[in-house]
Amino acid sequence: MLRTLLKKQLFEVFKGYFYDAKKNKMRSPLAIGAWIVFFFVIMVGLLGGMFLALSFTLCGPLISAGMDWMYFLMMGGMAILLGCFGSVYNTYTALYLAKDNDLLLSMPIPVRKIVGARLLNVYLMGTMYLVTVMIPMDIVYLMDTGVSVMKLICMLLLFFILSFFVLALSSLLGLFVAKISLKIKNKSFVTVAVTLLFIVGYYFFYFKAGIFIRDLLLHAQEYGEKIKGVAHVLYLFGLIGTGDIVCAIGFTVVVSAVVIFIWMRMLKSFMAIATATGKVKTQRYVEKKVKEKSLFGAMLSKELTRFTSSPNYMLNCGLGILLIPAAGVYFLLEAKEFMPLINEAMADRPQCATILVCMALCLLASMNSMAAPSVSLEGKNLWISRSLPIKPWASLAAKAGLQIILTGIPMLLGSIMTAIGADAPLGEKVLLVLMPMVFVLFSAILDTMIAVKMPILSWTNEIEPIKHSGGVFLAMFGSWVICVIFTACYMFFGYLAGNMVYMLIWTVAFAVLSIVMALWLNSSGAKEFAAL
Repeated sequence: MLRTLLKKQLFEVFKGYFYDAKKNKMRSPLAIGAWIVFFFVIMVGLLGGMFLALSFTLCGPLISAGMDWMYFLMMGGMAILLGCFGSVYNTYTALYLAKDNDLLLSMPIPVRKIVGARLLNVYLMGTMYLVTVMIPMDIVYLMDTGVSVMKLICMLLLFFILSFFVLALSSLLGLFVAKISLKIKNKSFVTVAVTLLFIVGYYFFYFKAGIFIRDLLLHAQEYGEKIKGVAHVLYLFGLIGTGDIVCAIGFTVVVSAVVIFIWMRMLKSFMAIATATGKVKTQRYVEKKVKEKSLFGAMLSKELTRFTSSPNYMLNCGLGILLIPAAGVYFLLEAKEFMPLINEAMADRPQCATILVCMALCLLASMNSMAAPSVSLEGKNLWISRSLPIKPWASLAAKAGLQIILTGIPMLLGSIMTAIGADAPLGEKVLLVLMPMVFVLFSAILDTMIAVKMPILSWTNEIEPIKHSGGVFLAMFGSWVICVIFTACYMFFGYLAGNMVYMLIWTVAFAVLSIVMALWLNSSGAKEFAAL
């Protein structure tokens, strides 16, 4: 039974490798093999190669300084972070708030086997990430210092210590996330916020990592003495990899006790967590008048609700809502500094800085593509929209309108701040506001047209039309290509007409194309949408 439950848990984790949610059927053996090869390329080639390079960077200098223990402390810490954050979401969904809890508990299956299978699943997932750090770490150290039986034994014990520690920490983090999620009313915005914070933290660490490593290698002895004095337990942990069997046995005993404690606590608390429904607030009905919405307002409200209810939708198709104002603030503060430098460096292309700034704003607008998957997201419920006494054009107008509003408002703020900060004449400042706004209109209508022409309605997971559909790819990268063409044409010959005339021509072109595409949506596009 335990084996069957573990197999089920692992299949759920790697379901995408065997099952095509887009086509709602199992993948072919060739496709499964290709996905498995891709997985190993990412895990072994990309992650493993990255940590192999880092091991070569750290190992030699630290060994020369007599700081072998710090090498294992740093690499072990990275392994723990990668293992925990790589498996914490799986811990949250599989260990505590799995969707099949009710089904499994209704069967004659002992709770200890359900908990055991899920803990093993979490352990294997954490270990999968852990080994991408530990194998390069051990290989490089043994190459530099030589192989001995004691080192191999201690490295093996270090692997078990770290893997069990990752299991314990992942379980605690998963429990924390599960407890919080039961009390949160609107989980979509919280999910988006946490994801964005993680992305920001990742890139901050990525860009600061080189500086941190250089500083560490220069002051290794100083940092080592501080760790030995203030956090001596970390020093003892680092000694495990160097072959200190006493430290290895001591940490093994402590971590084993922690895992046993978690196992016992999980058995006692699993039923309470698995059957929890969250905090339900009782509200007293109060009669009140509801203001009647217009047809467009009602359809727009429906599209907005769909957008804000899905973290995947917001993260993949609405990132520009935050990035456009952020860019506007940056340009407001820095544009007067870098724009003259760009114009001076490219003096043979007069006032090209304004063109580049305008292109940047349009590129950020292209990151908002709410309309592109909007038709596909109707899925099997498309008949509901078609059964309502509304014209197909009204539904399409709402889909385009959502993107126009959610992109246009940030763009208006961002472009105004950019115009204020730009070192340019008044005419260029006006066009810096006008052209990006017209581009927002153009891209929204274009994305809606693509949504009608390239729908996917047979999906079983919303991530398929949002992230894996050809329509969304074409909408985003097509807009990027247009932005690149806009800049390239100016660099080749557009500068001859002057940047103001050039930007005005493109603004008019975007406006005319928007009108043409809107007329198509109102006629042929509406007919195609109604025939889906």
